[in-house]
Amino acid sequence: YREPGGASGHRSLMVLIAIALAAGVAWSQMHQSVINPLIERELPAPTDEILVLSMTIASFVALTLALANRLLKLGLLSRLSEQVTFVLIPPLVLIFLVLGTIFLGIATPTEGGAMGAVGALTMAVSRRRLTWSLLKQALDNTTKLSCFVMFILIGSTVFSFTFNAAEGHFFIESLFANVPGGALGFLIVVNILVFVLGCFIDFFEIAFIVIPLLAPVADKLGIDLIWFGVIIAMNLQTSFLTPPFGFALFYLRSVAPRSEYVDRITRDRIGGVSTVQIYKGAIAFIVIQLAMLVAVIAYPGLVSTGLGPKQTYDLDKIKLDAPTRSYSDEGRGAATPGSNEDMDAVLRALKSEAKK
Repeated sequence: YREPGGASGHRSLMVLIAIALAAGVAWSQMHQSVINPLIERELPAPTDEILVLSMTIASFVALTLALANRLLKLGLLSRLSEQVTFVLIPPLVLIFLVLGTIFLGIATPTEGGAMGAVGALTMAVSRRRLTWSLLKQALDNTTKLSCFVMFILIGSTVFSFTFNAAEGHFFIESLFANVPGGALGFLIVVNILVFVLGCFIDFFEIAFIVIPLLAPVADKLGIDLIWFGVIIAMNLQTSFLTPPFGFALFYLRSVAPRSEYVDRITRDRIGGVSTVQIYKGAIAFIVIQLAMLVAVIAYPGLVSTGLGPKQTYDLDKIKLDAPTRSYSDEGRGAATPGSNEDMDAVLRALKSEAKK
């Protein structure tokens, strides 16, 4: 592509990227001094929070400069720079805003998802791509998916109650607790089981039905439940890619051409994509997921670093030292707060009131 003057527009794009990066770096240096007083936080800001918000600021700066250049007709940016900015930056801003509000504690993941939905609708309206039929289709699919999840949750709850009433959880614990290899053998068997189930069952069913049966066994074997949850979550991610019922594979099948077509730009004839080709293309990504899963199992510090040591408490040594209300019983006052006679004083007062 060439500008009317013959320039490629790459220089303008590189300058815009440099300005956006400079703004992001500047924000990373002043992030704690700005954010910590706002949310009344004394601890240093996490690195991931600084990174996400710095990228958000950089994206906002690039989008603002592109909008100002177009609306004010300044002519400082090339057409390539504007196109790249208007196509790539809005989705990035939306993603960073959702993650940023979650990292800052402003919104929960559910509320962040709602913000993402509102932002996606706003983008569709601004690009004039939102129609009533498309909105109706999105609402129908959302309603069906919500009902689907709720019924799975109800069914899994009933199943758990029935299974526990039949003492099935004891059978599961004895079955997996005796797996050779101890905790490592348990993790290997569980991950193989979850991986195979992910090929045929949706991750909702696995999360609501299978995981509640395995978590008590992991706790009994002394496995950190946070680490165990991250391992299972990473394994469940592969269920989107594993044939034959991976969700991501269905998405690709819906957009991939089934027959030959002519490319609008190159005018080359491109062949269709078969379902088998989609399955083969997912293998590399499945291998990457499994490699990261093995890394997390081999190096628990990738997950547990920064969480701090596990705190254990002896309930017998915990003493409740709270101010108590003074009662009188035949002229005698209650014991002072924190003494051994607190409970006796309360009982005497209750008996006195009962007699009245």
